[in-house]
Amino acid sequence: MDSNETYLNHPTFGLLYKVCLIEEYQELFTTLYAQRLFFLVKSNPTIAFNAIGRSDARLLVENRMRQLRRAGASEEYKELQKVYQRTFH
Repeated sequence: MDSNETYLNHPTFGLLYKVCLIEEYQELFTTLYAQRLFFLVKSNPTIAFNAIGRSDARLLVENRMRQLRRAGASEEYKELQKVYQRTFH
């Protein structure tokens, strides 16, 4: 198991797996097995789950990859690119 894996327990959908950080206090999670339901999780000051569609989730990850590329964060970009391929292809 990767030590960087993060999980949250959703009250209705059970265990969620962290896809990536979107921005400070906002992370994208998906259901552990099907990866069909996505949640934008905001954690400031409390945790809020916002269900979003697959296409919206994909767009958030693509936007995050653009931000990382522009910022010159090549290692983080490469890791997110792997996550993107695994999650959306």
